Amino acid sequence: MFQAPILARIWEDTDIMKQTLFTGAAVLALSTGMAMAEQLTVFGPWLGPDQENVEAVLAVFAEQSGHDVRYVGSDSFEQQIVVDLEAGSAANVAAFPQPGLASDMAARGFLTPLGQDVADWVSENYAAGPSWVALGTYTGPDGSEAFYGFPYKNDVKSLVWYIPENFEDAGYEIPQSMEELKALSEQIVADGGTPWCIGLGSGAATGWPATDWVEDLMLRTQPPEVYDQWVSNEMPFNDERVVAAIEEFGWFARNDAFVSGGAGAVATTDFRDSPKGLFSSPPQCYMHRMASFIPAFFPEGTAVGEDVDFFYFPAYADKDLGTPVLGAGTTWAITNDSPAAHELIAFLETPLAHETWMARKGFLTPHTGVNPDAFGDPTLRKMNEILLSATTFRFDGSDLMPGAVGAGSFWTGMVDYTGGKDAQAVADEIQASWDAIK
Repeated sequence: MFQAPILARIWEDTDIMKQTLFTGAAVLALSTGMAMAEQLTVFGPWLGPDQENVEAVLAVFAEQSGHDVRYVGSDSFEQQIVVDLEAGSAANVAAFPQPGLASDMAARGFLTPLGQDVADWVSENYAAGPSWVALGTYTGPDGSEAFYGFPYKNDVKSLVWYIPENFEDAGYEIPQSMEELKALSEQIVADGGTPWCIGLGSGAATGWPATDWVEDLMLRTQPPEVYDQWVSNEMPFNDERVVAAIEEFGWFARNDAFVSGGAGAVATTDFRDSPKGLFSSPPQCYMHRMASFIPAFFPEGTAVGEDVDFFYFPAYADKDLGTPVLGAGTTWAITNDSPAAHELIAFLETPLAHETWMARKGFLTPHTGVNPDAFGDPTLRKMNEILLSATTFRFDGSDLMPGAVGAGSFWTGMVDYTGGKDAQAVADEIQASWDAIK
C-alpha cells in the first residue's frame, strides 16, 4: 500500500499536535496531480453533536483528498436507506447502525464489496480482528460471501457501573472473574445490602436491557461460534445452551435479595431510572450493568471516574473463553460505487480518521494503531481499553435478529421470564415466533 506524508494538523479539540500519515493510493495520486475531484455523499444515522463529529472527520478527508464531501443524517436511517437504494438514489457511502440491515442490502445486490485487502487490513489492525471481519462479511446476490462493511465508531455494552466510595467504605474490590462477581453479590447480601439495580422498562421497547444481559452471558458461557449460530437461528432459540444463559440472567434478576425493589420491580422499573439506586444514601444497590451511554441518565453534575466508575463485566475463569465484549456501532458500506468512495474507506484505515473523532466525544475504536492520548475524555479512553483487550467482539444479538424476534418476542419474553415464567417456556415461545416468519 502506498504512503504519502501530510502536514501536521493541529486539532482545536486537543492541545496535542499529531503528525500522521494518510495511507492510500488516493493521496499519492493527488500529490502527483493524477486525482480527479469528485462529489462524495455520505448518509448516516447521526444528528446533533454526533453529526458535527462525523462532519469533522469527513472534513479532514475532504481536505486531504480534494473531494467535495457532503454528509446527510437522518433519525429514520433504517427506512430511508432502503427507499434510496431501491430508487437508485443512494449516497455513495452509508453508515449502517444495524449490520443485519446491511446484510440484507448486500444480498439484494445494493452494496459493493470492499475487497479482500481491506478485510485483511481489519483482521490485522483491529483488536479481535477476525470478529470485526465477520461482522462486515455478508452473502451477496450470487450466494458467495464478501467483505462489505467496514466497522467504524463502536460502543461497549459489557460494563458494570459502581460508586467507588461505596465499594471503599464496604471493603469491596473489583471482581476479576464472573465467579468473583457472583461471590461479591452474595457477600453484599450477607452484609445486609443489595448488589444490583436492574430495570427493563423502556416504553414500547420494554425488555431490551435483559436481552443485553443474556447476550453477554451467552458470550461468557459458550464459544463465539455458538453465539453466531444462536443469532442466525442456525441453533434454535430454545436450545438448552440458550436456556442456560437465560437462567444465568435469572441468577441475578430473579432473586429478591439481589435486586433493588425485589425481583418483581425489575420489569416495571424504567432503565433510565434504574441507576438512581447507586447514588442514594445509603445505597439501594452497589452495581448496575449497562452500556456506555448510561451516564446520560446519572444525576446532574455526576463526574464519571470520580463520583461513579465502571469495570468490565467479567468472564468466567473456569471456561477459558477469553475476554469477550458485547457492543454495537456502525459499519460503513459503499452504496453507490465511485473511486472516491473507496478512497474514503481507505482513509478510515488511518489513525487520523479515528483520532479526529477520539479528540471529540462519543467514539470508541478497536484500531490498535491509534494514539490513546488523542482521547479528549478519560472515560472514553478507559472504555476503549476494554474494547482493545477483547479477545472476541460480538454485536448486540437482538439487533441482528429479525425485528419480530430481536425487537419483539425476545423483549417480551424477557419481561415474562423476570415475572416468573419458566425459561424453557419463554425460549420455546421465542423460537415459535421465529418459525412463524420463515
